Amino acid sequence: MPRGGPRVAATGEWRDDRTGERLPAGEAHAWHPGANQTLCGVPLSRAGLRRFQHVAWPDVFPESGGAAERVRRVCPCCLAASGRRSARGWSRPWVRRSPRP
Repeated sequence: MPRGGPRVAATGEWRDDRTGERLPAGEAHAWHPGANQTLCGVPLSRAGLRRFQHVAWPDVFPESGGAAERVRRVCPCCLAASGRRSARGWSRPWVRRSPRP
């Protein structure tokens, strides 16, 4: 896995009026720079996904307040592959509370 964690690939893009920065829109997928597919296995070029190497994967979640303004859907398979169970929080490892004797 490359350093810095996954980045964003999305079906659309928009420009922020204040900064002029390109930001993701539509459906967002997790992607590692240098790879030709998303974490869920969708090929970038065949699916027509745009790469956003400057946008970190956690920034597409609504609670981040980052680049999530026009992201309509976050790929659930990429979400799971990145180590999160939901858009609300990081997954916790499973621990047995009361093992049988």
